[in-house]
Amino acid sequence: MAGGFLGKTLASVSLSVALASVTVKYLGGGSVAACRNSLSSCRFHVNSNMMSGFHGTKHSHNKARTSPYPGSKVQRSQVPNDKVGWFVEWRDYNPVEYTAVSVLAGPRWADPQISESNFSPKFNEKDGQVERKSQNGLYEVENGRPRNPAGRTGLVGRGLLGRWGPNHAADPIITRWKRDRSGNKITHPISGKNILQFVAIQRKDCGEWAIPGGMVDPGEKISATLKREFGEEALNSLQKSSAEKRELQEKLHQLFSQEHLVIYKGYVDDPRNTDNAWMETEAVNYHDETGEIMDNLTLEAGDDAGKVKWMDISDKLKLYASHAQFIKLVAEKRDAHWSEDSETGCPG
Repeated sequence: MAGGFLGKTLASVSLSVALASVTVKYLGGGSVAACRNSLSSCRFHVNSNMMSGFHGTKHSHNKARTSPYPGSKVQRSQVPNDKVGWFVEWRDYNPVEYTAVSVLAGPRWADPQISESNFSPKFNEKDGQVERKSQNGLYEVENGRPRNPAGRTGLVGRGLLGRWGPNHAADPIITRWKRDRSGNKITHPISGKNILQFVAIQRKDCGEWAIPGGMVDPGEKISATLKREFGEEALNSLQKSSAEKRELQEKLHQLFSQEHLVIYKGYVDDPRNTDNAWMETEAVNYHDETGEIMDNLTLEAGDDAGKVKWMDISDKLKLYASHAQFIKLVAEKRDAHWSEDSETGCPG
């Protein structure tokens, strides 16, 4: 087991520090030299100040402690802010055990129970076609179970998540400039910056608006997941005829083959997270500068999405999980409107 060589201090480091070492990619300028052809983007390391603002100790790991647990009446054990970190000793910690019946039924996307004799997962590494490495580095394994690197959640087991440890997802953020009837970009009257729009879907499971996205299938490349999920949730590709699917794939290829920004890679503060299973994602921005590509694609909700629409980007957005933070990063990278306040820096 990978847990044998990890020190407890390393494994229990707070999320704001763990995320400080995450490598994010973005479409940089001349000051960034190291570019990756496979992603048509440039690489840089996010500093600790940026990540503490994004997932700081005051604001992080909140949705992962909410009750009732999604899709159930299960109440988590309450975890106060000063007891979240594993480095804080808490002998009376007594989390609730819960794994959803849909997960225990053994669908192809879910692991067996740890107790099953024929199940020997290789945590912190690629386990066959299943990626069990975390975007945030090594995590500790205790009593055969991986431990959430962000800290306690008040619930053990897997909840609604299929994999023990990290459950990898991909979130495509499709954007365009908001334009008037003459095709001119619309600027915000207070900030003076152009207004950016993104494709948002309303989730069927909770009714919240979100970035379209979903889980990475075993052996699937992130780029394929991004394209597939956008097609399924924002264009209803699963319900199209063979001819319609071929036409749709050609248009999607045009959109997803252009230069892009990798906005974020790593742990997500998600209401489905538990002490032993958690969400991680790669959020990638594909921007249609002229709007011509998306003008030829008709938005139509499908799969897990109940509705789909273009949504103006601003700090007034209320989105699922950590999606609003991802959108804020897109606005910053595109130098688009975000807030009416003169001071738009991340909170400490």
